[in-house]
Amino acid sequence: MPLARLLALSGLICLALAPLPGGVRAQDGTAAPAAELPPDGAGTEGEAGRRLPRFASLGSSEINVRTGPGSQYPITWKYVRSGLPVEIVAEFEYWRKIRDHDGSVGWVHKSLLSGKRFASVEGAIRVLYADAADDSRPVLRLEPGVLVRLERCKGAWCRATVEGKRGWLMRDWLWGVYPDEVLD
Repeated sequence: MPLARLLALSGLICLALAPLPGGVRAQDGTAAPAAELPPDGAGTEGEAGRRLPRFASLGSSEINVRTGPGSQYPITWKYVRSGLPVEIVAEFEYWRKIRDHDGSVGWVHKSLLSGKRFASVEGAIRVLYADAADDSRPVLRLEPGVLVRLERCKGAWCRATVEGKRGWLMRDWLWGVYPDEVLD
């Protein structure tokens, strides 16, 4: 399968296979390596007064990702799949620095993000169960990469909806929710 096809299936279109010179830039214009980003679940407060990092989702089916916080910065790639979960790792005025499931980092305008919580299934084929127990009735089998709409999480389980079917998935099977995060 051609690389462009694989990227389109994941909801991401690369505008160039090689990174732009200088990569992602910090607010002062210096390179911002991924190592400087906070670890998953490490909580600090951002400009908007909300926890950083935190999960959100893409609120549009076409979103330009930029090298810096402003429309004057070059576009490095484009997402083409609404609902993809992303992690907001930094804020600057109306711009949010996001990290996706693959670890790619870039800036998007906050109006293009949604507070609706989605997660992607990870690892292997997973079972959506009728109840929060692995011995309950299976509802659906989900392949890796399938997006689920999160409703709530309690303990090791998250209640989710997929294609109108509702059930429970193990939290560890999902990317888009922190291990200690409570969703109601």
